[in-house]
Amino acid sequence: MTKATSPSRDSTETAIPVAGMTCASCVNRIERFLRKTPGVEEANVNLATEVATIRYLPDVAAPADLVAAIEAAGYDVKPQAADADETASLVHEADAEAVSRARDARGLLVEAAVSIAVAAGVMALMFWPQTAVPVETLNRVAILPATLVQFWAGRRFYSAAWRALRHRTTNMSTLVAIGTTAAWAYSAFVTVSPELVARAGLEPKTYFDSATLIIGFVLLGRWLEARARAATTGAVARLIGLQPSSARVVRGLVEVDVPLAELVVGDLVRVRPGEKVPVDGVVVEGQSAVDESMLTGEPVPASKETGDTVIGATLNTTGTFVFRATRVGRDTALARIVELIRHAQGSKPAIQRLADRVSAVFVPTVLAISGVTFVVWLALGPEPRVTHALVAFIAVLVVACPCAMGLATPTAVMVGTGRGAEAGILIRSAEALEQAPRVDTVVLDKTGTLTLGRPAVVTVAAAPGVSERNVLDAAASAERHSEHPLAIAVVRRAREDELGFGAVTGFAAVGGRGVEATVDGRPVLVGSARLMGERGIDLVAMDAAAADAAAAARTTAYVAIDGAVAGLLGIADPLKQEARDAVVSLVADGIDVWLVTGDATATALSVAAQVGIPANRVLAEVLPEEKVGVVERLQSEGHVVAMVGDGINDAPALAHADLGVAIGTGADVAIEASDVTLVGGDPRGVVAAIRLSRATVRTIRQNLFWAFAYNVVLIPVAMGALYPTLGLTLDPAMAAGAMALSSVTVVANSLRLRGVATGPGDRGPRRRPDRETVPAA
Repeated sequence: MTKATSPSRDSTETAIPVAGMTCASCVNRIERFLRKTPGVEEANVNLATEVATIRYLPDVAAPADLVAAIEAAGYDVKPQAADADETASLVHEADAEAVSRARDARGLLVEAAVSIAVAAGVMALMFWPQTAVPVETLNRVAILPATLVQFWAGRRFYSAAWRALRHRTTNMSTLVAIGTTAAWAYSAFVTVSPELVARAGLEPKTYFDSATLIIGFVLLGRWLEARARAATTGAVARLIGLQPSSARVVRGLVEVDVPLAELVVGDLVRVRPGEKVPVDGVVVEGQSAVDESMLTGEPVPASKETGDTVIGATLNTTGTFVFRATRVGRDTALARIVELIRHAQGSKPAIQRLADRVSAVFVPTVLAISGVTFVVWLALGPEPRVTHALVAFIAVLVVACPCAMGLATPTAVMVGTGRGAEAGILIRSAEALEQAPRVDTVVLDKTGTLTLGRPAVVTVAAAPGVSERNVLDAAASAERHSEHPLAIAVVRRAREDELGFGAVTGFAAVGGRGVEATVDGRPVLVGSARLMGERGIDLVAMDAAAADAAAAARTTAYVAIDGAVAGLLGIADPLKQEARDAVVSLVADGIDVWLVTGDATATALSVAAQVGIPANRVLAEVLPEEKVGVVERLQSEGHVVAMVGDGINDAPALAHADLGVAIGTGADVAIEASDVTLVGGDPRGVVAAIRLSRATVRTIRQNLFWAFAYNVVLIPVAMGALYPTLGLTLDPAMAAGAMALSSVTVVANSLRLRGVATGPGDRGPRRRPDRETVPAA
């Protein structure tokens, strides 16, 4: 499977809630109508969430066209809350959805309970001694409550079946409506016209109990299914619930509590101990420790002081601080995470295509099979033939379950992506979820991935005749216009000595190599040995200092002034404590691990040795475009490659890899180019993401197997396949119970993913790499 094609830049995406879906055939029909709409690039309908996710060209199609396509398919669009304002509260949206689902679930439960109670009463009447009360009288007593259930509780099926019929299609409700109507109508005929039944030689038996029990069991199954579905969306609901409803804004000497929707970028907000951070921002006063585990999965609170960023919905623990809001409403990290999860849960992996193809013809096929079954029993069955034929006909209609096929994939995707989100692993799409288990090679960047990404200048060496202050001053002046982590480290070190304020003109970043600028009228070059070599600058004077820096695993940045080497900066970036565990776990899972970095060879080899990556799996001094080449070479050798990085220079490689994994603490462009984002920056999340994906795909396969196996086994049983040898038939009421149980079983199996461990101690299936090829740098 290849990586999903990126949508066109001019397209936009929308999510439309759909009412009236009952099974996979409904999903397939809506998708077909949407995809035939001009301007629609992609349409995925999720039965579990009852949402259609559509990517379309706004200059070709309008939202009204999409709604019209859904309605033309025979389904309704649920009313949506007016939520166009970017600062609208996610909490209100979640509450409205929860209230709607709870109301629907209560209705299902009430109707199911009444139906089953009526069925129990009717069955009790059927066992009443006929010596005391004639059977005709018992039937006339049973017809009233049975009819009530048939057209009150059963109206859901009639409405959906009629809607499908008007659009010349069928769905699961068609099966239930025809089956229960046949049972009720035959029973009503026996009750109202017993003389005609006797003259026709038919058995005067009624099936009021079966009709009502079928409706009751199907509705009970839908209620259980609805409760289970609610659990699959729990991760999103919990994330949304983290957001506070108000913020304490500092205005001059006054602090005012304002609703979250009124907060704007630039507001100063105070957060006290035990309170939640309302939106994203930067600390401007005070210090504290903030528990970010609900978004990052990291259990240890993070220290925050002036200049540090804080994330909305995280929990302040000890101190009080004031921060300046930088992102509000739909732009906050929480909102973006929720949107990302919803997008992933609305997407569809390739494995679902088989179920889609089957569901397109499933209900018509079942109707045909039930008709053939009735005819065969009527022609060849034992007496009373009509009774046997009717029972088999109803059983086939009721036992068939396209619901399980429709729920098999989306419920697993929803729970899997939700479980990942709780651990700080954001999976962008179902395609990424399906691709991750196939990964056999992981390419790791160094800075910000294996290291903290907060480098610091620890040594300054100067060439003969040049002072260290001049070296640091020139370097920091040139670098202060760069956002690269190494540049930030240089500027931070210079500020300690009140340096780096020279007048700069002609600044330019040299991709993957360094920067150049004119500082106080003198040309300054700061960067790698490769950059210096390209500009013809002799570095011999700094060989000893460079050797010392390499021995200490420090990154070296040369400084040239007036076309001659002036000095060298030794920059250290400490390893993340979790880096070695991540590499060891990947290797234990049979995954080949590479370190590909733009850093110097000596530094890269030192870091690789510390984390357990062999020297023949290290590529150093690699430019961004060369990282793409490494990924492509590995792919050409048959490997499925995951690229892990956090910087702007990693974005091209992330996009080219089969699976792009971005460290969430890195650049936004890297995150946008990735398939998986690790919010907390823990590299062990790569292992967890692959293991979670393996478990999710395994669950999808199990669900699809049981959904297909259920129908393959029980439909022949309902037809009477066991009658010639064992004398067994399937009672319609039992068929209804089995049908309801199949959907609940699929959803319950998906819910098992909530228990998948995402910590470093969880060991996934072992595999060994089958190639030892080393691509050229």
